[in-house]
Amino acid sequence: MRWVFRFAIFLLIVIALGIAGGDLFLRRSLPVTSGEIAVAGLAAPVEILRDRYGIPHIFAQSEQDAHFALGFVHAQDRLWQLEMNRRIAAGRLAEVLGPGGLETDRFLRTLGVRRAAQANLPKLDEETRKSLEAYAAGINALLATDRLLPPEFLILRFHPEPWTALDSLAWAKMKAWDLGGNWRNELLRMQLAKTLPNARIDEFLPPYPGDEPLKIRDLHELYGDLDREPPRTASAESLFPAPGGSNSWVVSGLHTASGKPLLANDPHLGLTAPSVWYLAQLHAPGLNAIGGTLPGVPGIVIGRNDRIAWGFTNTGPDVQDLYLERIDHAGNYVTPNGSQPFSIVEERIAVKGAEEERLQVRISRHGPVISDVSREALDATPRGYALALAWAALADDDLTLQAALRLERARDWKTFLDALRNLHAPQQSATYADVDGNIGFIAAGRVPVRKPANDLKGLAPAPGWDARYDWAGYLPFDELPRAFNPSGGEIVSANHKIVPPGYPHHITAEWQPPYRARRIEELLAKDPVQNEQTFARMQMDNVSLAVRELLPKLLTAKPRSEEAAQALKMLATWDGAMAAGRPEPLIVVAWWRELARALYADELGSAFRANWRARPIFMERVLSGKSDAWCDNVRTPRPESCEEVLSESLEKALTGLRKRYGVKMQEWKWGDAHLAQHRHRPFSRRPWLARFFDIDVPSAGDAYTVNAGRGDFSDEASPYANRHAPSYRAIYDLANPEASLFIHSTGQSGNPLSPHYRSFADAWARGEYIRMVTDRERLEAEGAVRLVLIPQK
Repeated sequence: MRWVFRFAIFLLIVIALGIAGGDLFLRRSLPVTSGEIAVAGLAAPVEILRDRYGIPHIFAQSEQDAHFALGFVHAQDRLWQLEMNRRIAAGRLAEVLGPGGLETDRFLRTLGVRRAAQANLPKLDEETRKSLEAYAAGINALLATDRLLPPEFLILRFHPEPWTALDSLAWAKMKAWDLGGNWRNELLRMQLAKTLPNARIDEFLPPYPGDEPLKIRDLHELYGDLDREPPRTASAESLFPAPGGSNSWVVSGLHTASGKPLLANDPHLGLTAPSVWYLAQLHAPGLNAIGGTLPGVPGIVIGRNDRIAWGFTNTGPDVQDLYLERIDHAGNYVTPNGSQPFSIVEERIAVKGAEEERLQVRISRHGPVISDVSREALDATPRGYALALAWAALADDDLTLQAALRLERARDWKTFLDALRNLHAPQQSATYADVDGNIGFIAAGRVPVRKPANDLKGLAPAPGWDARYDWAGYLPFDELPRAFNPSGGEIVSANHKIVPPGYPHHITAEWQPPYRARRIEELLAKDPVQNEQTFARMQMDNVSLAVRELLPKLLTAKPRSEEAAQALKMLATWDGAMAAGRPEPLIVVAWWRELARALYADELGSAFRANWRARPIFMERVLSGKSDAWCDNVRTPRPESCEEVLSESLEKALTGLRKRYGVKMQEWKWGDAHLAQHRHRPFSRRPWLARFFDIDVPSAGDAYTVNAGRGDFSDEASPYANRHAPSYRAIYDLANPEASLFIHSTGQSGNPLSPHYRSFADAWARGEYIRMVTDRERLEAEGAVRLVLIPQK
């Protein structure tokens, strides 16, 4: 038997050597970070100093060469992410992923993001086009090296094509899509109008606290007698963004220990592995900026330079409208001036391992017909009609990328505003501070003007044949909401209603609830003298004002079991802090989830799962008795009371929690359920690959805390997981810009073999930061490694 033992040892050695050899081979896909590389497309040498965090600090002799080098380092660290970004925007996923990518491709080919980008490209100024070309040349210079491609390319067996300026422009426009989505509420209103009057719809989709519902025409009368079309095709529902959020606040020297402004910003985006952000510094004549970049796009998107700092939150304007296009007997659609044919675009979608698919895209005078490719839209579309989407970002003259590249060079409030005149989509509430002590904000972006006769106000799909529902241009830039050096010395922007009383224009009727904004204001008032430490504590604050508001109503429940009594006793002494190590947040969110199901799953029917959310304002009104008709289940013969629904939903929540986390309630932890799940595209769908590529870390907070973390109630596997959170955090100190702080949620590398793949994740979850150092001598003294790109002869 000794030979068997020896053979087993030999086999283990062979396997170990194979694994070691494979690992060494795959590590050739990691970037070269020192020495010299000769590349085509540079005008002069560029130095790239990488600090210990893997952050590149680019020192170039021209702005174009700086953007070239940014493209090069993006490709070094995030090549697979670049590839996925452009394939998503172009609707070319099925080409490498097979039939599983078709739903997304059909939708995005119809939406026409890349077609719109192609129309935008010649409208950009020469300087912006040069930067786009330089950035693309930098990516392609990396592709021209003999470096091994990242693991994803080896697994899927294909090689990336050369990058183009159009790829960058299309991806930038996709970010506008990620930050939009109010058309889904229009669709929901049309669906609800089949059975509910306007007043009940306004209860479910309530106005901003303190506002009255907008008076619009009777939706049941408009849609009630129209027959729906049976479903014809599937759709990429995951591409339909749910409401997100972001925070930014800025205080003047009146409120700081230094006497100069401080600015905080944490944009909330979907968590991905790697992060959507990549930290970098760009230094060239007239440019010295550091902050967050978006792989696929040149420039510093959010950050600071030597003079100013800026941040973004999503304003959440109503820039999308749905139009019911009436189809005549000839297949044309009806306009105010008679029938006319749809514009037709023939798309050919390559599918890995299958036949090419041909897609005929119909476009009306309002926009693409999405009911041809979205099941959700089709299910709501009446027979004999089509549903077209008007979206401000599809305009031929969108210059948003031009704004981003000018912003990194802005020196003062005037040049900041000049840059933002070109920010068209998505509208962003841009916060500002400078070294001279000024602070400000402007909600920059295009917002459609709706005619006075428009009695739908953008809240529901409009008859496309009626000219009164057509847009009448956009709000003038000089009339957009703004503030400069307000007397109180504070500006808070957290997706809440940011227009002052009496503001004459309509931005939206669907502002996000003000819970985060109110909490930020409370914390600013608590510490009259602010510094980096107080700002950092604020960014990690986990008190949920939404929970505090709802908790007294929940505590009126009558327990039906010992477990329910124990849960209510725990909640009665809890302060609403959504701490990762406590059971109370898990109990209350699970209860909230079951309560939401009980209250409105019956009314929403097939639309429920896509719209299953916390809806705290609606919840508070129901449990306060203002809208208690929602407690009755319309599917049952007897009326149910809110009291019994409250008790029953608690029992169901506790039963579900015991199955998931065990019977010991005191040992449940919110952080275990509320993992910040950074999902890889596309390998998170393959469990054996997800273990290698996904990044999970326990997290605190909920959708309404300053340290936000939003989940997806409809995900039965992980309904409490954190999917949407502060993807980037920064604190900018205008007294000493070099003391400013930033971090994002994963790591600089997109290669799981790199030590920088997940190196930020735990620090991000703990609320730690990295100094925003731009001083070259300091970087070199701290051990930064040096790579020089030299022009190829």
